[in-house]
Amino acid sequence: MYKISEHKLLAPCIYGMKVYAPRVARAAQPGQFVIVRVGENGERIPLTICDYDREAGTITLVVQIIGASSRKICALKDGDSFTDFVGPLGHPSEFIYESEEKLRSTSRLFVAGGVGAAPVYPQVKWLQERGIQTDVIIGGKTKDYILLASEMRKLGARVHIATDDGSEGFNGLVTGLLEKLVEEGHHFDQVIAIGPMIMMKFVALTTKKYGIPTIASLNSLMVDGTGMCGACRVTVGGQTRFTCVDGPEFDAHQVDFDGAMRRSAMYREMEKKKDCQCMEKLSQESK
Repeated sequence: MYKISEHKLLAPCIYGMKVYAPRVARAAQPGQFVIVRVGENGERIPLTICDYDREAGTITLVVQIIGASSRKICALKDGDSFTDFVGPLGHPSEFIYESEEKLRSTSRLFVAGGVGAAPVYPQVKWLQERGIQTDVIIGGKTKDYILLASEMRKLGARVHIATDDGSEGFNGLVTGLLEKLVEEGHHFDQVIAIGPMIMMKFVALTTKKYGIPTIASLNSLMVDGTGMCGACRVTVGGQTRFTCVDGPEFDAHQVDFDGAMRRSAMYREMEKKKDCQCMEKLSQESK
């Protein structure tokens, strides 16, 4: 069993938790994910690693309630445990294999939308700990949905905020702020976008206009996490790839985002029905 040592609300319906999993923590790298399960009959859920502490043996996860299984996970408390906790899985971020010279000569901008800030954090941390300056755009519907901004600032990253309603930072979408930064003269050799599929699509369209190479993390497509179910199939450069075993990071200018969005919506109605059943069950158990 993998005990939760810390569990807290980060934003409406979004929770952060630290899990004691020393073997996973020893091997984890930025960009990778784990598969968790709650209960013997629970669903296998892939979750991107937000942080890892090799000395403490903990993995930090950020989970948003979007269906029955994520609701069960978020209902766990301090001291509760995951039945299974497998990882790290997926390919690490490509830049961890670059030479120090290449790392220092590359200006990177991360664009994080919503819970996309969670997988962005370990990448920014890895770079900043090695003295590599990074810029980060964090977007949310309102200031209440801006995640991990203060934590990234503590690392030394230059953080730019965009909110749909203007309650904090730039008033508008992350793409608008991206364009603003570029038009003001900020130079970026690479953009790494993680967030809702529609956000990554328009980030890719924006960076393509400026000729900036861009990486997108398609972790939100994953279901089984092993390549066996085929649910995370995505077309990249005209070829079929599997997000969980070939990614989760791909060349954003080569990704068929429209096809990916159609695939991610396939089980939406079924998941809503299961979530309603889960809410009823949790309500009964709490009485």
